Amino acid sequence: MDLGLKDKKVLVTGGSSGIGLAVAQIFDKEGAKPVVVSRNEEKLKSTGYPYIICDLSKKDDIDYMNKKFEEKYGVPDVIFLNAGGPKPGYFEETSEEDWTYGFEQNLMSTIRILKYFLPKMKNKEWARVVFLTSLSVKTPIENLYISNSIRLGITGLLKTLSLEYGKYNITFNAVGPGWTKTNRVKELVDEEKEKQISENIPLKEWQDLRK
Repeated sequence: MDLGLKDKKVLVTGGSSGIGLAVAQIFDKEGAKPVVVSRNEEKLKSTGYPYIICDLSKKDDIDYMNKKFEEKYGVPDVIFLNAGGPKPGYFEETSEEDWTYGFEQNLMSTIRILKYFLPKMKNKEWARVVFLTSLSVKTPIENLYISNSIRLGITGLLKTLSLEYGKYNITFNAVGPGWTKTNRVKELVDEEKEKQISENIPLKEWQDLRK
């Protein structure tokens, strides 16, 4: 399938493993040029793709990553935004520090990257922004207070951006994947819960992306 992505420059955050890495691989197969971002250099090296080390919870790291990407590769044609899930826990178990970290890692990282690149992407007259979100934007998931709250905020941000930047042929989409076996999900779901979830999946099995 030709999706018209040949030679498109793609920034993939959280791209060293799991769904982020799978996305980078698909872009590669379509002839695009993915650059993966993560805080784990060992995992980044193993992807075989160009990479930039960046902790998305830190403003200085993001500022460095943005400038480094532009210096080496130019302005991205596609930005795929993916960040680690905020800490799980029931309401009384979550601290203000937990909320702040989830806010910085997910919402503020999205804002900081788009604040830097969107003004420059307007001149391309074609660009795409995709955010990997969660099923929780449709139905909140028990025990994920921080994620449930912040991911809805990001979804609202992208929808509002689409209204402003559509005239420049920049689209914004949030993708809420179904249950997928990643290291993050395995931390949240025990064997019994996995069996319960599987019963509601038409194929009765999960795709396994634990890499």
